[in-house]
Formats: sequence, C-alpha cells, structure tokens
Amino acid sequence: MTAIRIISTPVGPLKLVAGPKGLKAVLWRSEIDGGSRDRHPVLDRTLDRILDDAESQLHEYFSGRRETFSIALDIEGTEFQTKVWRALLTIPYGETRTYREIAEQIGNPKATRAVGAANGKNPVSIVVPCHRVIGRNGTLTGFAGGLEVKRRLLEIENGARVNEARGGY
Repeated sequence: MTAIRIISTPVGPLKLVAGPKGLKAVLWRSEIDGGSRDRHPVLDRTLDRILDDAESQLHEYFSGRRETFSIALDIEGTEFQTKVWRALLTIPYGETRTYREIAEQIGNPKATRAVGAANGKNPVSIVVPCHRVIGRNGTLTGFAGGLEVKRRLLEIENGARVNEARGGY
C-alpha cells in the first residue's frame, strides 16, 4: 500500500510517495503523472503521518530552518546503490562532493560512473542529497529536477550564487 501527495515548493511541485515503513519517493515535475489535486485521500493514518512529516520537513528545508532530515525512509535499491545513497547522507549541508570522492568514500575509486548512475536512481531527492554531488571540475552535472533546480538547492543551502563559469559556486 502506498499513498501520494503533491506539494508546492519554491522549485516547483513535488510528488511525495509514502509506504508503510516511510517515504518511498520524492518525484520532480517531469516525473509527476497527471492529477492536479494537491492531496489524495489517504485511508491509512500511518501513511498520512509519513506524508505530513515529509511535507513539513521539506517546507522547513526550503525556508532555511532544516539542514538534515529525520524522515523514515522506505527505499529499495541494489547493494551498490544503497551504499552510494548512505554516502550521500554524509555530505554536510551546504557542501558538495564529486562523484570521484563518493566512489573513494565507498571504497571503490574506479566506480565514478557507477556512482553517477546510482546517484541518478536516488528515489528521494533532497532528503538524500544527490544535488550535492558535482563534476570533478566543479560544474553542475545531471539532476532529475534539472540543473537550474540543482543550482537553486545549492543556493538555498549556502546562500551564494552558483556560477558554473567560475567552476562551481
């Protein structure tokens, strides 16, 4: 059983998907399939509480009052993907890491491309901060929400303008 809720945020609508154990997905505008209602009926109070908690924490993040999330997660991936996602959770608010640094952190320094692929499969963007991973030369690279959204998330976190022409932010 799952439940969904579409919320408005400064970077556009996000679709939250909850499962019995926690948040399953945070989906971007391009991943939202139809439906314009903000709330869908939730018959299970546990799922409703998970969605309430996720929505509240995301709004706190966007308003600058939350740097880390304490949302229960219910995500699935391969062993390698989950290792990468755990590494993403260690990137401090307002900081970035390169794909190579993540590969080294998980003990597989030659897996830079595989780290990029796992990063791209992260089902809970923002909560598991895949937006904090950048190219080795400091440029912003692939992001499901789009590079402009990635730039905006980094700006929210560090208060500075991200400028690819300067090689980062």
